[in-house]
Amino acid sequence: MKRRILLAALAFAASITPAFAHLDPAEHGSLMAGFTHPLSGLDHLLVMVAVGLWAAQIGGRARWGVPAAFVGIMALGFGLAVTGIHLPFVEPAILASVVALGLLVALAVRWQATACAAIVGVFALFHGYAHGGELGAAGALPFSTGFIMATALLHAAGIGLGLGISRLPSGAIFSRLLGGLTAFAGLALILN
Repeated sequence: MKRRILLAALAFAASITPAFAHLDPAEHGSLMAGFTHPLSGLDHLLVMVAVGLWAAQIGGRARWGVPAAFVGIMALGFGLAVTGIHLPFVEPAILASVVALGLLVALAVRWQATACAAIVGVFALFHGYAHGGELGAAGALPFSTGFIMATALLHAAGIGLGLGISRLPSGAIFSRLLGGLTAFAGLALILN
């Protein structure tokens, strides 16, 4: 039964991904354009949920501290892009973040909360920079507010998923399997 649910969820997720598109800020507003931005790329979705899953695995202060660090440093990366400061290797770092965070979940790595926050912070800088690089005609404040809200919700979804899975008899294995699938998807994105 669990296997069927997982396969159905993966099939559903794969079928809806191509339907995502960036909203035009002139037509939908900068806030909605920013809100939908993290939802429109598989790399962003996988990382945001993986951060929440990993935080749920770690527990304690990390449950909210790790996602909060991601959001804060992501906002800093957005600021770097908006001010025109160059950050090299943005796309490779984003793709590496999918693999790395997937592996951290798959291996159920549990380090101190500050070390985990630093790891996600490095990746968050690149994700935020990418958001800033795609600002276009949107207003910076409403756009950033939108993608910060969406990111926080995706982190919360990952935490909720992780906590829900942990209550299952084979929850630890299932959580690690999701991490492995995330890392595998990251490799597929790199090779694509």
